[in-house]
Amino acid sequence: QVQLVESGGGLVQAGGSLRLSCAASGGIFRVNAMGWYRQAPGKQRELVAAVSSDGSTNYVDSVKGRFIVSRGNVQNTVYLQMNNLKPEDTAVYYCAADRFGFGFDNWGQGTQVTVSS
Repeated sequence: QVQLVESGGGLVQAGGSLRLSCAASGGIFRVNAMGWYRQAPGKQRELVAAVSSDGSTNYVDSVKGRFIVSRGNVQNTVYLQMNNLKPEDTAVYYCAADRFGFGFDNWGQGTQVTVSS
C-alpha cells in the first residue's frame, strides 16, 4: 500500500487561491500517475485533475483554466494550484495514486477546501 498525505486546504474567499500538496510514501518506487479527487456534500466523488508519469495532464471541465496539477521534483509528490476559486469548488479534496497504470487505487485522508462567497 501507498500512504498519501495531503496538506494545504482551508477557507478562502471567492476569487482567491489555494495550493494543495500531497506526498506518497511506501509500497512502490515510483507511482504511474497521481491526481486529485473531490467530494462535495451530497455529491459523488469526481476526478478533478491528474498527471501521468510522462507529465501529461487532464482536468474536469469545470476547473480548466483555473487549476493546475503538477508533479514535484521530489519523487511521488503532486500539487494542485487552485486559482479563481468559486463556492462550487467547496469540497473535501483527496490525493490519489495510480501505482501500476490500471487506475487510481490509493487515496489520502482528504483535506477540506471551503470557498466563501
